[in-house]
Parts: sequence; C-alpha cells; structure tokens
Amino acid sequence: MSSSLATVAYIGATILFILSLGGLSNQSTALRGNLYGMVGMTIAVLATVFGPQVTAAGLPWIIAAMLIGGAIGLYAARTVQMTQMPELVALMHSMVGLAAMLVGIATFIDPEASKGFEGAARSIHEMEIYVGIFIGAVTFSGSVVAFGKLSGRISGNPMLLPARHWMNLAGLMVVIYFGREFMNAHSIAEGMTPLIVMTVVALLFGVHMVMAIGGADMPVVVSMLNSYSGWAAAATGFMLSNDLLIVVGALVGSSGAILSYIMCNAMNRSFISVIAGGFGTTSAKPTAAAGGAQPAGEVTPVTALETAELLREAKSVIIVPGYGMAVAQAQHTVYEITRHLREKGVNVRFGIHPVAGRMPGHMNVLLAEAKVPYDIVFEMDELNDDFPATDVTMVIGANDIVNPSAQDDPGSPIAGMPVLEVWKAKTSIVMKRSMASGYAGVDNPLFYKENNRMLFGDAKKMLDEVLTALKA
Repeated sequence: MSSSLATVAYIGATILFILSLGGLSNQSTALRGNLYGMVGMTIAVLATVFGPQVTAAGLPWIIAAMLIGGAIGLYAARTVQMTQMPELVALMHSMVGLAAMLVGIATFIDPEASKGFEGAARSIHEMEIYVGIFIGAVTFSGSVVAFGKLSGRISGNPMLLPARHWMNLAGLMVVIYFGREFMNAHSIAEGMTPLIVMTVVALLFGVHMVMAIGGADMPVVVSMLNSYSGWAAAATGFMLSNDLLIVVGALVGSSGAILSYIMCNAMNRSFISVIAGGFGTTSAKPTAAAGGAQPAGEVTPVTALETAELLREAKSVIIVPGYGMAVAQAQHTVYEITRHLREKGVNVRFGIHPVAGRMPGHMNVLLAEAKVPYDIVFEMDELNDDFPATDVTMVIGANDIVNPSAQDDPGSPIAGMPVLEVWKAKTSIVMKRSMASGYAGVDNPLFYKENNRMLFGDAKKMLDEVLTALKA
C-alpha cells in the first residue's frame, strides 16, 4: 500500500471514529456507533499492517501477534459476564499504558527511530518519549490497581497515607528533575538511568493515586483511566509519527476527560478532589457530631407477594437499578415485570444515577441487553422531581445512590452527592441480600423510613416470585 493510500485510509478511519463517538452519545444510535468504530478500526489496522512502514520480514510477526491477541479478545468477549465488564475495561486500559511504555523505551534505544531528528526537533522528540512513557506508566499501574479494586482482589477502601499530597508533589519534582537530566543526556546509556527512575516513580504514582480513591468514586476512576489511555495512545502516535494514533488518542482522551467532568458534577465533586482521594471512607455510620439524620428504628420487611400487590395497585412506578441487579443477572426479569405492568396501564420508568454500577453507563447497558425501551429510561435529573407523585419506587441492588444522608448529614462521606430521592414516593421498596452498607461503606437511613419496605434475598429469585404473583 502506498503512503498516499494509507493516508486516505487513516482519514476515513478518523471520520468513522468521530461518527462512532457521536453514535455512542445516545442509546438509540449506540449500535450504529459501535459498527462505525469497528469498521474504522478494521480500516486503520489494515492500512497500518500493509502500509509502507511495515516490511515483508516483519509482517509474519505482526500477523501472529494479531491472531494471538484476537483469540484472547474473542475468548474474553464470550466468557466475561456483564458484572465483570468494569474490571475488564480497567485491564484493557492497563494494556494501552503498557504499550505506550514499551513503545517509548523501544523508540529511545533504537537509533533508527531517532534518525533525522537534529537540534530542536530532536529535543521535542525526546520530550515526547519522556512524557509518553510517564503517561503510559501512570495509566498501566493505576489501571492494574483499579482492576484489583473492581474485581474485589483489593479493598475498595481508600488508602490515605500521611502527607500523601506532599508525597505526590515530591514525586512530580523528581520526574521534572530527571526529565532535565534525560534531555541533557549525550548517549542512550546515559539517558537510560533518568528514564528508568522516572518510570519507577510514575508506576508508584499510579498505584498511590488509585489506592487513595474510595469505592464510591470508582466509576469516575474508570472514566479517568479511559482518558489517560487516550493520552497515552496520542503520545505513542507522536513517538511513532503516526497521525492516526495522535487523532484517535486525542479523541479518546478528551471524551474520557469530558465524561469524568460530567460525572464529577453529578456527584457534586471536583475532578481534582477525586484524584486527591479520600471519598468513600470506611465509616459505617454517619458521624453523630454532624447532627444529621442517624440510621435508627426498625426496618419493615416485605414479601414478594406483598410487593406484587403494591405494584398491582400502583399507577406510577419508578425502578432504580444498581450493581446488585447486575450481580444477580436480574435485568431480564425486571423487563418482564415492566412489560406486564405497562400492559396493565401502569406508568413504569427507570431512574439511572450517573455513577450507578461500577462504570459509566453500566445500568444502561444491562437494561438495553434486556430490551427495556429507551424512552422509559431517564437520568437522575429528569426524574427527581417526579418522586413525590410516584406510588412505588423499586430500588434493585442500589445503595449509595439512594442514600438520604447525602442531603441530611453534612458529616457523611457522601455529603453533597446528588442522589435519587426515592424516599419521597408514597412507598419505596429496597431489594437487598442483607443490611450491609454499599460500596462506599456508608450506612443508609432510607432502610429505616416509615414508608420504606425491605425485600431481602437474591434479586433474581425475589423478582421471579414477584412476576409469578403479578401474573397470578
């Protein structure tokens, strides 16, 4: 393939990637957006593999690597459950960071890669390598820790070291200092020492940064790491002088950053405070000194039959799904209940919190998988004013996103976070396995409210019983 034809292919792939992002911004066009992205990536890979920069001797190695990687990806796609998707995404982000690290090191030690760069151009090229490896290292180690937290291998509680902010600042100063040493190096051997020191510091920084972030912020962390992986890809593009990688990396990096900003606004948090960590502490109860509402009183349990009666008598129902629904794989039963109620004339809608689940859009994907109509799925801001006029709200496996202490208790770790105000409905029903706190480790006063009922048990089993009772 000639250089001009490869360039045309890259332009076409870039356009398809932009159309893909546009399609993914809406549920009804998401399938089409995915198709655009798949076609664009196919064109980009073929244009690269058969482009002028790949020699005939290297082609078999590339094809072998693609076959191995494709087989692993196909296996993962067929075996990974939807509940495991957040940690899979984090793992994929780590691969992008690792690739950026390895490409940067390989580019630096390969004399052919730096041929033609002299004077200011060489300094810029070396800076690209240094920054690219730094971003890649932070993305790699941070994503590995995120994978551990999301998969339960590492505690979701934040690790708050003394003077952690000063430690981060000291690490940054070390990176800057050795960056100057790297730029002033006169040989590859001389430049390797500062490069290795910076890489180690960057790896430690990535670990420390994500370890300091609590469970309630993990959806933002996934989005943030997505952004980091985009910038790592863009840095790799600069190192390899590949325009497509630069453009695609910038698209992923900027879209991930925008999504992180939107989610932080939805949580009433600043992006910097999320990175600084500390949200979602190990406190099991709201602080008494805060003077806010305390979890007190008795919970009122309810049976599946009683739940069915409440739903049958309701005219308006709002369902709030959470991670518990994903774990139980109950979305299909939820759809059957929804369809039955709508056939009886009940106004059924879904309320989605921006950080419900373990990654952005987690609940939307589950509901789409179960064929829940897009037009009855609403964001938190679109539904919060409707709860007082709602007969029944069903909370399926959610906790922190429906916790009234976010509004009532200034001392709560989630104070100020916007939540779905399900307790304002005539009756709220919370489905949980037990009275355990949510991912943020905060107790929930909702459970003790007079108009709340607790349906204990596995969500799938309980909902099957509710559906059977409704049909009877």
